[in-house]
Amino acid sequence: MKIDVLLGLQWGDEGKGKIVDVLARKYDIVTRFQGGPNAGHTLKFNGKKFVLHTIPSGIFTDGAINIIGNGVVLDPGIFKSEIEQISVENPDIKKCLKISRRANLILPTHRILDAANEAAKGKSKIGSTLKGIGPTYTDKISRNGLRIGDIELPNFKEKFDALTKRHLREIDSLGFKDFDLEPMNKEWFEGIECLKQFEFVDAEMLINEKLDQDKSILAEGAQGTMLDIDFGSYPFVTSSNTICAGACTGMGVAPQKIGEVYGIFKAYCTRVGAGPFPTELFDATGEKLRAAGNEFGATTGRPRRTGWLDLVELKYSCMINGVTQLICTKSDVMNDFDTIKACVEYEIDGKRTMAMPFDTAQDAKPIYKEFIGWKCDISNAKTEQELPQALMDYIKFIEDFVKVPVKMVSVGPDRKATIIR
Repeated sequence: MKIDVLLGLQWGDEGKGKIVDVLARKYDIVTRFQGGPNAGHTLKFNGKKFVLHTIPSGIFTDGAINIIGNGVVLDPGIFKSEIEQISVENPDIKKCLKISRRANLILPTHRILDAANEAAKGKSKIGSTLKGIGPTYTDKISRNGLRIGDIELPNFKEKFDALTKRHLREIDSLGFKDFDLEPMNKEWFEGIECLKQFEFVDAEMLINEKLDQDKSILAEGAQGTMLDIDFGSYPFVTSSNTICAGACTGMGVAPQKIGEVYGIFKAYCTRVGAGPFPTELFDATGEKLRAAGNEFGATTGRPRRTGWLDLVELKYSCMINGVTQLICTKSDVMNDFDTIKACVEYEIDGKRTMAMPFDTAQDAKPIYKEFIGWKCDISNAKTEQELPQALMDYIKFIEDFVKVPVKMVSVGPDRKATIIR
């Protein structure tokens, strides 16, 4: 048995939570392999809405085991509030959720450091979610981090105090004073008590054992390919490997154990925070996309930047990840557009190219192909045959361009509004 991987191909917010929720019924185990509470995976079903930040999106699937992998960074306070929300719908959550001992903990001072670093950058800030993600991964790489397994050790409080003092010295050196640590620490330790109610596991051993038992596993990525620390639009990226390769290091599995790679993309593009966005729209069309798609961050609430689909970027993402199946989301957002555009080339310094620019300061002018809009409501479609020809022509062009089949089309936010091709 192999592990299937599901990940975003753009700048995040592609609709991964919903798709994991749809696919999870096929799997025995769903696991998160990177990122932290900067993720906001939205699920809608039975008239209810849930936003998951750390917990895998298979948590509402009967019988599925959910694992928070070693590549994830976890904030105990946010984890506790998520558990309280989910327990209403899934009272057996303590039985079906397990946490890797090797996952790193986000401390309150990590969040303060995040804010201090952003403030120090001034106009050069990257648009961090201020959840402490970057400083936590920094501590992990510099071998100063505090991990889930440390909670079980008798000197856990001493380790916490030592790392907090280290952070406070850094914060002081940045001249940052706008924080109140005491209530943050109180909330954090309440979260630690909540965490203690769950099973801490050597997730790499558990996952490989389950594979040997022919259990089916779905690995859920967070953020998107173009936010990858190595291959995204650096430095305007997140602090983890969001690509398929990150699933191996974020769970402890060998590359040959990866099976299908599901790549999710919106029928248009969005981005939160700073950084390059070649197809960004600054006009009424961009506002129309934002309003129709309710494009506001599930984690931050910030309005998302909007633009046409970038096929140069999508093709690059498919290559980096080895995508085997594409999933198109939010096609229903463009129900009322007369024409639709997709970028098929960049023009940089007067030359046309299909290469992703290394320098994010370079001005990549998009070269567009225009399509006829479908001008009808597709949100009630249940089969591929009910989708308008204009949308099918758009999807066919995408498939031919990136050389990967589109196997699923989402036509609305509910789990039932999903068409399998």
